[in-house]
Amino acid sequence: MKYFKFLLIFVPISIIGHLMEFSDSFIFVFSALAIIPLAGYLGEATEELAVFTGPKLGGFLNATFGNATELIIAFFAMKAGLFDVVKASLAGSVLGNILLVLGISILAGGLKHKELHFDKEQGAFTSSMLLFSLIGLSLPAVFTYSIPESLLESKYEEYSLLIAFILLLIYVVGLMYSFKTQKDVYGVEHAEDMDQHWSKKVSITVLAVCTLLIAVESELLVRTIEPMAESFGLKKMFVGLILIPIIGNAAEHSTAVVMALKNKMDIAIEIAVGSSLQISLFVAPILVLISHFFKPMSIVFMPIEIFVFAASVLIANKIVASGKTNWVEGLLLVAVYLITAIGFFIL
Repeated sequence: MKYFKFLLIFVPISIIGHLMEFSDSFIFVFSALAIIPLAGYLGEATEELAVFTGPKLGGFLNATFGNATELIIAFFAMKAGLFDVVKASLAGSVLGNILLVLGISILAGGLKHKELHFDKEQGAFTSSMLLFSLIGLSLPAVFTYSIPESLLESKYEEYSLLIAFILLLIYVVGLMYSFKTQKDVYGVEHAEDMDQHWSKKVSITVLAVCTLLIAVESELLVRTIEPMAESFGLKKMFVGLILIPIIGNAAEHSTAVVMALKNKMDIAIEIAVGSSLQISLFVAPILVLISHFFKPMSIVFMPIEIFVFAASVLIANKIVASGKTNWVEGLLLVAVYLITAIGFFIL
């Protein structure tokens, strides 16, 4: 976070730029750079607050606010009717967490410690939850693309709502399991590994201020997505799948890399895979439910989104099943992410 804090200068710059009617491309870049440190401080404030609330409530707070930035950005994009961008950002968050965040963590930790070891039993349970989330988010698309549209039309919204409720139920069950067994399913109970230096009052203030500023910056970001993409010749799919997840995750998930460098690979995996679970089981269904207050959003993903989602989940399962990894596997994860990003950029 000590390097990201310098990006806070873009918070007033982006707001002033909006008031002075700078070009949409500049506003997009400025607001994106502003969100990165704000997301980091939001995560840090949640970690700090978790120390005062105890492990159970602290874990709940972390699980709730762990992906608050992605949720806020997606909310404004959904409100603007950019459903393709919203669903791409959800798939991209899972892709980024597993391939990019976990890949860089393994690569960095492996180069320093050669071989990294972790608890494969805990990882196996988390991976099973992730596999369930994959099935839950993929089945609506399977039905949609295999059954005539005329038969689906009347039941479409109802089915998406039911899936959303079931995914949220599983998310809550996972939280209860974490509290009862002291096993960190969602990668949110690692506050004891962080340096604590904020009071409760400061933590709450930072949490509130960052949430408000992220909402402001997210609205600026979303307003400029389409004109920026058109200006730079980018596809909205690339913006949603690659750019937005990186913006929301850059500062927060640098923690995973730090933990890997300290040879605490269990925590690094919990952060990367647990965050993917939060996206799949909490953020996605919450957005579906909220969308019914505006224009209902389906939970149906495009085939390419399902493919990259599935590939990421299968790779995560393969790695955590072994109980050990090395820098070569980390490099392979990053390579797959780059191949995917380049594909969406060029094609």
